Amino acid sequence: MKLVENLLLAAELDIDLLRKNRDLGDDPEIPRDIDFILYAKDEARAQLICDFVSDNRYGKPSYEKIELADGSIKWRLLIVIMAPPTDHVLCTLSAFMACLAKLYDLEYDGWGCVIKKSPSS
Repeated sequence: MKLVENLLLAAELDIDLLRKNRDLGDDPEIPRDIDFILYAKDEARAQLICDFVSDNRYGKPSYEKIELADGSIKWRLLIVIMAPPTDHVLCTLSAFMACLAKLYDLEYDGWGCVIKKSPSS
C-alpha cells in the first residue's frame, strides 16, 4: 500500500476512534499519555527506532520481544507521547507513526489512550 493510502486509512480509523471516545464522554482537550504501537521484524530495527524517537524527543519509546503462536518473533515498540488527543493533534501524531512505519519497514498497529472526562461532567 502506498504511503498516501496508508495515511488516508489511518486518518479515517483515527477519527472513528476519537468519535467513539467522545461518545463515552472523553474530553479531548485534557492532555494524557497516548500509546502508539509498532512492530519491527528484528531487535536491531526496534532499537534503531527507539534511539531515533528518544534522540529527537518525539516521545518515550520502549520495546519488547513477542513470540507469536506460530513460533515467530516480532519486536513490539511502544511510543508514549503526552498530548491532548484532539482531532488535529492525534491525526498528526498517528500520521507521523505511519510514516515511520513506512520508512523503516515496520507495522503500525495504531494508538490508544485512557478516556478522560472533564471535571464538570
